[in-house]
Amino acid sequence: MSNERQIQDEDLMDVAHDQEQAHRLRKALKVLADNPHVGGKLQEMAKEVLAGRMGMKEAIETPRYMDALGDRLNQMRRAAEDQTMEEREESRAKFADWQQKQEEEEDRERAERDAPSLNLVTGPRRGGGRGHR
Repeated sequence: MSNERQIQDEDLMDVAHDQEQAHRLRKALKVLADNPHVGGKLQEMAKEVLAGRMGMKEAIETPRYMDALGDRLNQMRRAAEDQTMEEREESRAKFADWQQKQEEEEDRERAERDAPSLNLVTGPRRGGGRGHR
């Protein structure tokens, strides 16, 4: 996948409400595409969208992809229902740690994106740089 064209956050603005949501959606698609445990239709869909061969809106409207998403959510729900109280508490603690790391990473990425560029290219001054007249 590294040789393929990759979409940018802006390419997801047809389904995202703002730039931040588009960024998070692209990151989520990347996780789906890169995680070998995902497999199947969800991974296929993520790779298709990230490569620009299919738009996110089209993916959402494709029954086989939405069925695959529904199946995965049902698997997750059943797994959660089968957990013991101790496993649930452990899962909550792990999720809280994961969530904090994600928020820190997003804050860092946001700061990098929003920081002024140090690679500014400026043209010659008007008037040849001779100062005020």
